[in-house]
Amino acid sequence: MQADQLSREFHFTEDDFLIIKDLIYKRAGINLAISKRDMVYSRLSRRLRANKLRTFQQYLALLNDPKGDEQQEFVNSLTTNLTSFFREAHHFDILKEFLQDRKTPVKIWCCAASTGEEPYSIAMACAEHYQSFRPPVEIWASDLDTKVLAKAEKGIYSFDRVERLSDQRLKAFFFRGKGDNLGLVKVKSELQDMIRFFQLNLLDKRWPFNEQFDVIFCRNVMIYFDKPTQRNVLTNFLPHIKDDGLLFAGHSESFPQASDLFTLRRHTVYTKAR
Repeated sequence: MQADQLSREFHFTEDDFLIIKDLIYKRAGINLAISKRDMVYSRLSRRLRANKLRTFQQYLALLNDPKGDEQQEFVNSLTTNLTSFFREAHHFDILKEFLQDRKTPVKIWCCAASTGEEPYSIAMACAEHYQSFRPPVEIWASDLDTKVLAKAEKGIYSFDRVERLSDQRLKAFFFRGKGDNLGLVKVKSELQDMIRFFQLNLLDKRWPFNEQFDVIFCRNVMIYFDKPTQRNVLTNFLPHIKDDGLLFAGHSESFPQASDLFTLRRHTVYTKAR
């Protein structure tokens, strides 16, 4: 037995990891490298404790129950949610430029909403562009992880999450907590009303809507997918984005394998290939 196994609360074998790697790939498209083994152990150990289980074999058996609630908890545990307000800020400048000549109403889909910082940043950018809390914009925000979506809908953050925002934005879009809520901020309800949050797995063969969007934000999601999965998701985007619409990707994402689907227009901003 390896030294790390001796110090661990639960026995965790390479076969356990490979089974989990296969499960999360099938259910969420996440392609786990072997270097993520310790991360997987740490996150799923919490689920073993929560379910009062003693072995990973028991946990894997629990995941095989198609009617159980643990499958969503499993996905939530292994989903990475790194986000911030106005992350990759140049994208929001490009969005405002795009809105200038756009016929309204405009539909925007943020398909990796996480804890809400990105869709709220989109909403702030739209409110600033149209100088209104009721801009002619409809924002959809989805995520695979139900727990982060619940946090996003509440719109409550510790002050360190917003301290890089300008004083003007803080005053315009947030309430500062007092008393027991000191150190917290809450997104103003007018901003929340601009966004529709919902749960969605991008790997689903069919998505529960037929809308076409002017803009899709799919940033820092594809890096967790292998090339075939990336292409499948991009193919599924095609009927849901207008011919002259924009697809925003993350700063480290590129899709040379799908140049027949989307063409690079600006840095990590794509349009449909013609």
